Amino acid sequence: MRKTLWADRNAQLDPETDHAEIYRNLTLYEFPWDFNQSLGFALFRTYAVPSIGSLLDATGQFTGACQKRYDDTGILLEAPLVSGFTSRDGKVAIRRINQMHRMYDISNDDLRYVLATFVVVPKRWLDDFGWRTLSDGELRASVNYYRELGRHMAITDVPDTYDGFATLMDDYEAEHFAFDPGARRVADATLALMASFYPRPAAKGVDVFSRALMDPPLLAAFRYGDPGRAARRASTAALRARARLLAHAPSRRKPIFVHDLAKVKSYPGGYDLAAMGTFTPGCPVPHR
Repeated sequence: MRKTLWADRNAQLDPETDHAEIYRNLTLYEFPWDFNQSLGFALFRTYAVPSIGSLLDATGQFTGACQKRYDDTGILLEAPLVSGFTSRDGKVAIRRINQMHRMYDISNDDLRYVLATFVVVPKRWLDDFGWRTLSDGELRASVNYYRELGRHMAITDVPDTYDGFATLMDDYEAEHFAFDPGARRVADATLALMASFYPRPAAKGVDVFSRALMDPPLLAAFRYGDPGRAARRASTAALRARARLLAHAPSRRKPIFVHDLAKVKSYPGGYDLAAMGTFTPGCPVPHR
């Protein structure tokens, strides 16, 4: 199977009308690992905004059920991508996401920022560590996909270009990144969960590797120690070596879904989208 299979297929599609199919090809076939890692890192960045990180800490979900929170997020976000926004699963997943957000006082600005990270961070990850970069059409499809997700989540004033998303993300982080004890607890719990996916002797290495991929403003916001130049070089070299190997591998024919990943452990017997996440009776966060 030629390595250009998905790039060729996406080039034949219209990013304005076929954006969901293009984005699905990217995440399930062409770059499943890269998108999984980069979208997880995108969410991690959002914790450094105190209004987001402190709220996540206040829910108790990260200190009490971090694995389930991780699994639910990935599965709910993937459902509309796989089945479509107007499908039964897509509607149920979006409804659950919106119901959870309405339980808390979340500003439109914070929601727009999170949406921007989903567009910008994967693109930058592939620029640095992917075996190829996104084409202009694929990048436009990514923008359109998240604009559609934003509409279904009632997020307003969403940028209509990649540059608009990138400016939004960079400016928001420059203005809002700051230390918050609750946000630090959420970040620590997330890193501990990441380390738990590997054998115990590798846990320290996972922590160093993770911090080596963080930029100085993100490290400063969590008050994490800089892992050092050697760790940064080693982490970057490992990811780029992987990219060089993948450039010579055949195109993937079988999709990789979030619920099939070994690190998703909460639902060995299957899951019900409508039952995922948190519900109002258990909401521990005071509302204004």
